[in-house]
Amino acid sequence: MKLGVVFPQTEIGADPGGVREYFQAAEQLGYSHVSVFDHVLGADLTNRPDWAGAYNSKDMFHEPMVLYGYAAAITQNLELVTSVLVLGQRQTSLVAKQAAEIDILTGGKFRLGIGVGWNQVEYEALNESFSNRGRREEEQMDVLRALWTNEVVTYHGSYHNITEAGLNPLPVQRPIPIWLGGRDERLLRRVARMGDGWFPMVPASAEGRAVVNQLRGYAEEAGRDPATIGIEARVNINQAGNNPEVWVEEASFWSDIGASHLSFNTMRGNLEGPGPHVDAIRRFKEAIPAGI
Repeated sequence: MKLGVVFPQTEIGADPGGVREYFQAAEQLGYSHVSVFDHVLGADLTNRPDWAGAYNSKDMFHEPMVLYGYAAAITQNLELVTSVLVLGQRQTSLVAKQAAEIDILTGGKFRLGIGVGWNQVEYEALNESFSNRGRREEEQMDVLRALWTNEVVTYHGSYHNITEAGLNPLPVQRPIPIWLGGRDERLLRRVARMGDGWFPMVPASAEGRAVVNQLRGYAEEAGRDPATIGIEARVNINQAGNNPEVWVEEASFWSDIGASHLSFNTMRGNLEGPGPHVDAIRRFKEAIPAGI
């Protein structure tokens, strides 16, 4: 099981030096990958008393694709992962171009995690439909893979029209792996049919095991070997606490269940700035036994 970390978007700060410190520390500690969350806009809560979203305008978010262009220049071995990019609020061909560029700059070490998102405010501001985002995501996946694997593409779908056009340069990986995040049944079936991997977003418990088994059942129904679908679970410091015993317990659970990747998320653990987050990921790496 490959160990990675979640870039602490909301707490890392806006200093490029701090961003560099974190990425380079993750690489030096021997992590295989860094994952990054995505939000373009945050909602002001002044006139939204009933807001139930996880983030708002006071939460900082670096833009993933630009951030990874920078990260590719300051690291050598890290796989860069979006977990997840809200694909439905972005123009598909541009995402294909940006992803291809990151893949080239990293020498083929980019993984595109996507999701439909929950923040209608962003969809409105980015002039994309919130209501059909799930249906569009499937077509977007087709378009991305077509653009990454063909010099010239003609595609006429329900939401996309491309006539004899293509990316140049093409990515190193053809196609770049597409992983999906979430646990809704429609999402699980989409992963089973179309995904290279899955970010479960479920606890290390009997509930989590049941959802993993549900996905594997859907994969078999779709005629796929479930073992070919990667699984990247997450240990969240705000739930597991600063307790290495709990970290090891959760990591062991995911290893036993057959997860291919595990990331440590230090966000919302009362850590501010790069230093405390680097200390936390160092302690996590030291705590997890080799071979898990």
